Amino acid sequence: MEIFSAAGLIIAVAVLMIGAYKGLGALPLTLLAALVVIITSGMPIWEGYATFYMGGYTGAYLNNFLLFAASSLYAEFMNVAGSASTIGYKFIDWFGKDRVLLVSVLIISVLTYGGVSLFVVVFAVAPIMFLLFKEADIPRHLTMGALILGSATFTMTALPGSPALTNVIPTQFLGTSLIASPVIGVIAALLIFGLGMIYLTMQARKAKSNGERWTEPDEPTFTVASSGRDDLPSSFQAFTPLITLVLVIIVGSQYIDNSTMLATIAMIIGAVLTYALNYSRYKNYDMKALFTKGLGGGISSIGGLAAVVAFGSVVQNSPAFSNIVTWLLGLDINAYLQGVIATAAIAGVTGSSSGGLIIMYESLADHFTSLGINLNILHRLTSLAAGSLDTLPHSPGLFLMLPYLGLTHKKAYKHVFATSVLVPALVVAILVIVVIVSGI
Repeated sequence: MEIFSAAGLIIAVAVLMIGAYKGLGALPLTLLAALVVIITSGMPIWEGYATFYMGGYTGAYLNNFLLFAASSLYAEFMNVAGSASTIGYKFIDWFGKDRVLLVSVLIISVLTYGGVSLFVVVFAVAPIMFLLFKEADIPRHLTMGALILGSATFTMTALPGSPALTNVIPTQFLGTSLIASPVIGVIAALLIFGLGMIYLTMQARKAKSNGERWTEPDEPTFTVASSGRDDLPSSFQAFTPLITLVLVIIVGSQYIDNSTMLATIAMIIGAVLTYALNYSRYKNYDMKALFTKGLGGGISSIGGLAAVVAFGSVVQNSPAFSNIVTWLLGLDINAYLQGVIATAAIAGVTGSSSGGLIIMYESLADHFTSLGINLNILHRLTSLAAGSLDTLPHSPGLFLMLPYLGLTHKKAYKHVFATSVLVPALVVAILVIVVIVSGI
């Protein structure tokens, strides 16, 4: 049964990857993949779905509903006011059309390093990116590369002080701080950012040489103000809510431990400020339609995420997963290497960076703390490892971001793999070797 269960887990992940590329929606895809795991693991079918699958599904809504709703509402207020367009044009003025990719990554990086969840940042930056990419006539599939590089790599795992879960979780088990091993963190961040930008720049040049241009989504999930620049809000009106949002998160993180609640509050404040500073623009607007669309956008967006989390819940209750975890945690190798391999592998199976870290540390934290190794270095290396294989095709975030940008795995996943799997994995591998060879 154990071999059968292991084979089923491999098949289920393959079903997710192939199905995602074929354009199958997250709900039917995860239901099918979960059935493979349930049958091959010998679970009662009803229990597998009603208890494990639905437990994960409803849990995702429970943990993220208010955040997604508030974020979508804030993005809608920005779009109606035209704030996103003002911000986009201003960055074009500052950096020029030739640096659209860099500008997009920097905007996203500032938001995510400031505490905005990678699942949320897409709502705020997608309208800005669409304007920038359209002005520069860059193919839309590259927006996914910029979004992932800025949100799910160096700001999430490498930069010291990041409020991301991948930086918080190790502190809970090792007693380290959010600025653990800052030198390694900064080096890793520079390498990931640099290599990622080189890749995106090369892809943009390749697309241009192939005659690719900007195209609008077949079914837009949001609107971007199309009025002339003279009719748009001032820079003060556009930037103030965004800057305030980031400041609320940065300052509030010192006093509020619940990051989800803090981000939700920040998004609501951003929406209120946007309304207050652009009051005249909402006078003749149907506010009922704005709230309906804004809040509804958050609800619809969370569905794909919840479905993939639900599948992960089924996987974590299978015998094969338990055996894989036991094997990984029993490897007799260098402690740093063991932590990195175990974290990356578990994150890959679950499709979750935080899941990989939690499961690994729940089993190995006491072992590591008893070895006398540098826990700050272990903290940083495992955080980096968590941000590598976590973005394989079945990663929950992809089922939110890709549809919101009007993209599919087939059109844009190659950019995700290059910037959020290949580059981080290469960087953490190099750093592990350096640490081991230097005898730190």
